[in-house]
Amino acid sequence: MTKSIKKLVTQAENQIFDRKSFLIDPKNLAMTIVAFANADGGDIVLGVEDDGRVVGVDNNPRHLNELLRAPLDYCVPSINIGAEYIACKDYAGNKNHLLLMHIPQSPDLHANQADECFYRIGDKSKKLNFEQRMQLYYAKGKRYFEDSAVPEASMADIDLNLVSKYCKKIHYAKKPEEFLRTNKDFLRNVRGEEKVSAAAILLFGKDVQRFFPRARIRVVRFYGDEERFGREMNVVKDVEFGGNILDMTKKTLDFIATQIKEYSFLGEGAKFVTIPQYPEFCWTELVVNAVVHRDYSIMGTDIIVKIFDNHLIVESPGILPGIVRLNNIRRIHFSRNPKIAQYMHEYDLVKEFGEGVDRLFREMESAGNPAPEYRLYDFMLKAKLSSAYRESGNGEQKSHELEGGQTGGQTGGQTGGQTNGKSSVDAVLNAIIANPAISRIKLSELTGMAPSAVQKHINKLKKQKIIARYGGDYGGHWKILQKEQ
Repeated sequence: MTKSIKKLVTQAENQIFDRKSFLIDPKNLAMTIVAFANADGGDIVLGVEDDGRVVGVDNNPRHLNELLRAPLDYCVPSINIGAEYIACKDYAGNKNHLLLMHIPQSPDLHANQADECFYRIGDKSKKLNFEQRMQLYYAKGKRYFEDSAVPEASMADIDLNLVSKYCKKIHYAKKPEEFLRTNKDFLRNVRGEEKVSAAAILLFGKDVQRFFPRARIRVVRFYGDEERFGREMNVVKDVEFGGNILDMTKKTLDFIATQIKEYSFLGEGAKFVTIPQYPEFCWTELVVNAVVHRDYSIMGTDIIVKIFDNHLIVESPGILPGIVRLNNIRRIHFSRNPKIAQYMHEYDLVKEFGEGVDRLFREMESAGNPAPEYRLYDFMLKAKLSSAYRESGNGEQKSHELEGGQTGGQTGGQTGGQTNGKSSVDAVLNAIIANPAISRIKLSELTGMAPSAVQKHINKLKKQKIIARYGGDYGGHWKILQKEQ
């Protein structure tokens, strides 16, 4: 058995890989094919039993043909797959083949012959209920939920003052009523009846939560680094923000700004420098993205921002939209709610179309923090920012993390650290001598010092004219001016 065969037989099943017995019914195989096509695509190996025995696919050509036709006969719409035969020896020692099916990620929504829809989550093919099926339909961009009509909503539910302000913002000279009826399908005439879109209510509604009760943002501040329950519950603050999308977002950002810690250290010229735990752009980007790209067809939950001592999490209802996936999230952009995105862009909350996530990664790296993390849990996207600064068990900053600098949190307290300054600055200098292209972030990782401490030593070395920096943070390099020192 070759190494590639061994891998196909033994590797763990996951989001993009599954194994099936050759005896599987074609209709059951179609469920997995549909699940892969609706999610990220993937590979299915046929000819391996549940107990790991390799039986191959050569001994029953008729059944093999039925399996090959499953994507055509039992998938709606049909799915174009790739098929590859892998030579192997079966459990009896005879020459045989495995069938490897390559299922592409599809822009369409697929179901089986019984009109059941499946979606791949981890190593399982999950059957979707009607609500989840519609969410997937909207997520694939076949239709936008923000364009759907809101039952029982009428022009009387629209705040025309908000519409008027937006018209002035975009230099629209006509009346707000005309803007709603002639732009972006905010109002549509359907068989003689005027229908109000979800986007119109979410952006301009007088009482948004009457129609979308969970179109809110909940911010929870925790004490410590993990969420606890029951008698150990560690919630410090729990605040909800509602209203129209613009007001809700602004109020949330203003509140979060009061919860982000700040750290102070002695910088160049014996002046104190204060830096936030996370760059403002980063946490703002996560919150705004959650508002702009959440799936508003999911009615049962809010956007939740969880703030811990050393990390921050934003949970947004909905899977990644369109062709955006975890492995291309820095490069691919797709608006689940393009009208809402454009509106927020006009108010300068959506800063960079298609480039915000990449900038988020770069700014976190530049600040010396770990890279952002994105995870999908069923129909919920979780984004996490982690801080390079750590807290001790009682919530006070660990002074050794700041290498002798002073730290000031929002409580106003300061702690002084102890360190061997000479050995620390030598460690920074030696690392620069060894690699003149090294970044501040890598210096922090290599020396084990906090970024603020590294910067303090760099400032000292610059002041003594021992080193100089040429070029920017990206693509620049260090020059040793007095190597003998």
